[in-house]
Amino acid sequence: MAYVIAEPCIGTKDTACVDACPVDCIHPKKDENDHSEAEQLFIDPVECIDCGACVPVCPVSAIYAGDDLPDKWVSFQEKNATHFGR
Repeated sequence: MAYVIAEPCIGTKDTACVDACPVDCIHPKKDENDHSEAEQLFIDPVECIDCGACVPVCPVSAIYAGDDLPDKWVSFQEKNATHFGR
């Protein structure tokens, strides 16, 4: 089960998680065209290797393992996947 970025990331978009990810599955990065338009960052559910490296570096505690995602943010699982066309 991949990790999911949830509601606390909206408006924050701190990219510490991008730097921590060993497989480059968190986007958009600061240098990507859609970074300024995106309201949050997203984790690609296919590319994520479930390592959890992104979790401790998130300053707003927005990243959850899919199985641990709070019910109020369960829609963010689909939102992350949709961002990548999954």
